[in-house]
Amino acid sequence: MTEDNPLLVRRDGAVVRAMLNRPHRRNAMSMALVQAVDVLLDELEHDTTARVLVLEGAAGHFCAGLDLVEVAEDNVSPEQKLAAQLKRNTATGRRFARIAALPQVVVARIQGSVFAGGLGFVCASDIALCDATARFSAPEVRRGLVAAQILPWMVRRMGRSEAQRMVLQAQVLDAQSARGIGLVHEVLADEAALDAALAGVISDILKGAPGAMAETKKLIAALGAVATDAYAEAGAHAFARQATGEADEGIAAFRARRKPSWEPG
Repeated sequence: MTEDNPLLVRRDGAVVRAMLNRPHRRNAMSMALVQAVDVLLDELEHDTTARVLVLEGAAGHFCAGLDLVEVAEDNVSPEQKLAAQLKRNTATGRRFARIAALPQVVVARIQGSVFAGGLGFVCASDIALCDATARFSAPEVRRGLVAAQILPWMVRRMGRSEAQRMVLQAQVLDAQSARGIGLVHEVLADEAALDAALAGVISDILKGAPGAMAETKKLIAALGAVATDAYAEAGAHAFARQATGEADEGIAAFRARRKPSWEPG
């Protein structure tokens, strides 16, 4: 399927809304999509008039994580695949850090699936709102992968213990459970209530002085790095190794809707 606009960006005064737009894949992250996100970040890092960035997904889903069809690309050598996965995962970690460091206040508007890398977008945001349809999971280990670059952001948002359980058990959390561990700040009953709450949050943000907001975000960042450079590098290598190992079986099983070889019974 041709994707002319994997990221839809519109602006209303000081508010920028960026919609992940791959509804046929529940807005999974393709190279084209993340490259468009990176272009937007390039612009926003130097934009002194934008004050709020809303991240959202098309057609009732937020983001289903990495596009596993691209990860499973077979038409390259093992060495090329390893290098590509190392580059991809390094860029993923850098992208989440850039979102968190934006001078704008970043608000995640969440519905439906929030899996794997989608959790990175949520946890790198300043404020996260969802409706009752939202479902959250870090299923990487079930695909033979590792939750490399999202893990530090999950730990920052919900604490080490809850993040540890989520990435190892790989269970699916409903909206209220996600609220209970601090993954999101508020759960709304439906889409209309979600949009009303979002409007209220934006109104509150715009009452704050833009310079004070940007300086406050700098101070929050100065409290400590989410992850060290050594972790980011180790995470990228771990992901790349797995993407060329057990992930071959895990992704094949996922696509065939069967159990992977390591799962009992």
